[in-house]
Amino acid sequence: MKRWLQRHGEKMQAWMYGRYGYDELSKCLSIAALVCILISPFVPLLNPIALILLIWSTFRSFSRNLEKRQKEREVYLKYTGKVKQSFKRWKNMWRERKTHRYYKCPGCKRWLRVPKGKGQIEITCPICKGKITRKT
Repeated sequence: MKRWLQRHGEKMQAWMYGRYGYDELSKCLSIAALVCILISPFVPLLNPIALILLIWSTFRSFSRNLEKRQKEREVYLKYTGKVKQSFKRWKNMWRERKTHRYYKCPGCKRWLRVPKGKGQIEITCPICKGKITRKT
């Protein structure tokens, strides 16, 4: 049995050679399809959407057009990276709420972290060198 599984695994590897494979976007599409399937008893319109998402995920995985799949992945990572970065910043702001304050620079829109309890201070942005006065 072990030898049989090993042979089939080797055949699958040979068949997948030159194909794109499973990446973050395919995983996201599969999870979205699963969520649609779970919600579909309440909203019947989601069944065809789930099927389309599963087909798209499978198509991407078996595609031989590597350049196009990589460009799709880059666009996906670009947008999800912004969302992840925003959640990470808010998580840090919550965790450090007792020791630090966060202010947004009016010039470059960068978040600046300053220690709490220093009274009225002038904050200099390290990027645009803009100065703002705030109470910590």
